[in-house]
Parts: sequence; structure tokens; C-alpha cells
Amino acid sequence: MRLLIADDHALVRDALCAFLAREPDLQVGSAECLTEAVRRIEGEGPFDLVLLDYEMPGMHGLDGLCRALSLNGGLPVALMSGAASRQVAREALDAGAAGFLPKTLAAASLVHAVRFMLAGEIYAPVAFMTAPEPEAATHPLEDKLSERERQVLGGLCRGLSNKEIARELELQEVTVKLHVKTLCRKLDARNRTQAAMVAREAGIA
Repeated sequence: MRLLIADDHALVRDALCAFLAREPDLQVGSAECLTEAVRRIEGEGPFDLVLLDYEMPGMHGLDGLCRALSLNGGLPVALMSGAASRQVAREALDAGAAGFLPKTLAAASLVHAVRFMLAGEIYAPVAFMTAPEPEAATHPLEDKLSERERQVLGGLCRGLSNKEIARELELQEVTVKLHVKTLCRKLDARNRTQAAMVAREAGIA
């Protein structure tokens, strides 16, 4: 059985690959973004199971899931996430995902989930899907920002350059520069570094 794990966090990706590769009948490949995952599916696929990180570059919500589903020859594609809500999980399943895996899943449960999906079943952990949603607490600063500004701010907090943010969000670099300027004004920051610091301290990125 051939698996493809796509996640932009190298430690998480490598740990998942190393753990699943211990299973004697599983061959595990990896990708660090949706673009690379698509390239591998097109060049080496279809894979028996594709696991996509919901927050990695190129996903654009569930668009990345739908793209991978269309390319993987009818074989299962699942989402994994450390932050997505139960609503996102439900929408992913409704869109055709073979499962939803929280990154808090225990190692033994991960193997079970993978084998469950390889067998053609739908996997969604009952505890996660039935847990009450936490109350959403937003910081006043967050209300000032548009969705695109929050995405750009996320890139700043990860230390990305304007060019890298533009590539990740599929924007023109000049557009990102304008967003950064607006962010600095809205966050009362002198520069992009201070904007990132303000965002981290406020817990909004």
C-alpha cells in the first residue's frame, strides 16, 4: 500500500512518515506543500491514501482537498489538522474526504485510522466530532483585520518575505506590500517585525 503524507511542518511530517513506515506493508512518501503533493500524485499516483494537512501552503481551505480528490483516481484522500474545527471536519467529509485526523491522535489510533481508510471506510474520531465547540474569544485587534490581512499577518509571524507570502497566497508581491503597510497602520506597528510581535502577543496569528 502506497501512502503520501503532505505537511509543511518538517518535524510532524517526518515523524508521521517514520512511524507509518514501520508497518511492513506500507510504503510512505511525503510532500511539504499542496503543489508538491499534486506533482507527486500526477507523476507517481494514484496513491492508495493521501493525507493532507489542512493548514499547509496551497490548500486554500477545502479547495486543496477537492483538487487532490480529482487527481487521485478515486482512491481515498483525507485531511489532518491540529487546529481545524469540527465544522471544517464535517465539510471535508461532505466534500468526499475519506477521513479527518486530528494531530492529537495517539500513534496506535493513527495506524488504525490509516488502515480503516485503506479498507474503503470513512474515519472520523467520535470524541472529536461530538465534543462541544469552545467559545470563540476574539481579540479586539482581530476585528480590525480582513481575512486576507490575517493570512498575510500569519506569513509575517512565520518570518516569510513578501515574495514568499505572495507565492503562498497566489498574490502579486506589490499587493502583499500594501497589505503589510495596512497591517502596520492597523496594529500601530513601526514595521513588519513589530507587527508580528503585536500579533503574537495578542494571540491573533
